[in-house]
Amino acid sequence: MKVINLISGPRNLSTALMYSFAQREDITVLDEPFYGYYLQNALIENEHPSQKEILQTMELKEEKVVEDINLLSEKKNVFVKGMAHHYLSETPSFILNWENVILIRHPKKLIASFSKVIHTPTLADIGIKKASELFLFLKKNGKTPIVIDSDELLKNPKTYLKKLCDLLKIPFSTAMLHWEKGGILEDGIWAKHWYGNVHNSERFAIQKSSSQPLPKHLEPLLDEALPYYETLKNNILTND
Repeated sequence: MKVINLISGPRNLSTALMYSFAQREDITVLDEPFYGYYLQNALIENEHPSQKEILQTMELKEEKVVEDINLLSEKKNVFVKGMAHHYLSETPSFILNWENVILIRHPKKLIASFSKVIHTPTLADIGIKKASELFLFLKKNGKTPIVIDSDELLKNPKTYLKKLCDLLKIPFSTAMLHWEKGGILEDGIWAKHWYGNVHNSERFAIQKSSSQPLPKHLEPLLDEALPYYETLKNNILTND
């Protein structure tokens, strides 16, 4: 059995991808299991929605989260949906034992969407810098991750998911292309703040909000984020 570790930024279709993998009988999905640890230990400028509840209900020790994930993977494949910035260490060696997938999106789209919930996000909030650093860490250690892009996925979800499954050495399942409206049992308690679009969907689809303009006050953040996006861009799995 294996751990498929999705390393993403917020507003990247990561939740839809978790829902996709949740439709498989051979995989257990986990929704951001390091979130509590991150909120407990990171220097955060903006309070997160449901932050107190997350801290009260989630495991806060990183080593215990890792132990629980590895125990689960002894019985069944595990898909971990996680945010890149939840990894506070520069060298999280435990992910070297996992199958890592980095999900990215052009930061202009990411920031515009994210700012609808947290109005003044920072570079640390959006995860692209950390995703770039984790890519280089994994590559340096001979575990170069698969890099996927949300826009590439939306061109043709079936083709793209087939390619991803082939690289992960798991069979593709057509069940991954559809889910029922509403949440899933594995949703984090923050779902009510972030998952509205996914809860109203039944498949991968371009959202009307995906073309919303970038607020002018966030243009400097975009300038900060672009070099890290460029580091990853050349490694994106294309959807032919």
